[in-house]
Amino acid sequence: MPAPKGPCELPTALLRDPEMVHACRIRDFSAIFRLVRRRAGIYPSRIAALCGMTPSRVGEIMSGRRKLAHIDVIERVADGLRIPGAMLGLAHRPWEIPSRAMVTEPEPSPVARTEQEEEGDRGGMKGLDDILSLVNEDCVTRPMLTAIQSSIEDYWRRDDQHGGAALRPAVVGQLRHVQRLMVSATDDGLKRGMQSLAAELARLAGWAYFDARRYSTARSYFSQALLLAKDIGDRQFIANVLSCMSLLATYEGGAGEAAALACAAQDTARDTSPSALVMSMLHMREAFALASLRDAAACYKAIDKAHQNFERAADEGPAPQWVRYFDETKLVVDTGIALAQLGEPHKAEPLIAEGFRRENATQQRGRAFHAFWLATTQLQQGALDQACDTAGLALELATSVESPRVTGHVREFHARLQPYARETSVIAFEAKMREALF
Repeated sequence: MPAPKGPCELPTALLRDPEMVHACRIRDFSAIFRLVRRRAGIYPSRIAALCGMTPSRVGEIMSGRRKLAHIDVIERVADGLRIPGAMLGLAHRPWEIPSRAMVTEPEPSPVARTEQEEEGDRGGMKGLDDILSLVNEDCVTRPMLTAIQSSIEDYWRRDDQHGGAALRPAVVGQLRHVQRLMVSATDDGLKRGMQSLAAELARLAGWAYFDARRYSTARSYFSQALLLAKDIGDRQFIANVLSCMSLLATYEGGAGEAAALACAAQDTARDTSPSALVMSMLHMREAFALASLRDAAACYKAIDKAHQNFERAADEGPAPQWVRYFDETKLVVDTGIALAQLGEPHKAEPLIAEGFRRENATQQRGRAFHAFWLATTQLQQGALDQACDTAGLALELATSVESPRVTGHVREFHARLQPYARETSVIAFEAKMREALF
């Protein structure tokens, strides 16, 4: 079999082997080269080619007759054999964490409407759907409402399993279709039904852009959802959209704004019926924001209210469909996350672990997030090896979803590992990270 044309990763087991770790720490390249030959099957001639040396020089190093001291040569060895820089006392090498992993996606301009919609306003028709919409006068019917609602529920299931970023074109297209149908509906009840569906699709579009880390565009769709819900007077759904905007503000670093939005959502939903489950979710949103503000007393108060309302929900009728995801498992894990944000990992870890254990295996994105939160609490308590193992599990989950938000959590956790860059468990995690995401 011909030798590979370029460098490839050394086996993770070799990078974690105590003999290899010790040899790298003292820069014993004789031992390093012998281990690479024996454990990775890379022979001296190939070592020479990868590291920019002559075979005779490699042979002298392996026999102990020659040492390596020049930093530029040591860096060539690190790059050629893919030995993480930290193992050799170097800075991270460029190939370890590609630069595109460290760059935040550029924010699009904050627009409330898509380019396709603006084109339509000017009289342009860009596709077949636009042309047919002029001649097909769809009659809005009750079965049509049911079918679109079913599609929305399917979108949410796919979002949960695979992430929302890839759903954006389908959801935005469905939203435009429903907005056209709203105009043609003559029956007041059907028109109101279409407005409700449009509000839900606008919220879903905002969520999909939020998951894609396109925060300005997400905010514009949430604003559309808010206006649509206000037109039909659905106070609970208005509160739902405000809760999404609160979470968005938390991600953007606006914890004060996030708390204000969560409180506004509570005021909107209060005294509606049934409201207990909705209020439980909204108090937990407030707890997230207060945890980011490091207001421990207020955060605990919000958590208590979330639990009290959740207990009351069992005595009420069925809650709105969009809030039923907030079950006991979600309450437990979100409580743990709020405590983790508050800086209390010893209280947070068992709750997040219990929630993670209970979660449905199909909830891939949520499980990936929660695994990273669990790893973070373990790291905060000094359990480095355990944290890296848990983060490795999170990476496995992350590979099955298209969610830049998940990738953002990967970056954040990796940044927390920098003080431990020379530890074998961190080096092994970085190897998994490169394999999984790049």
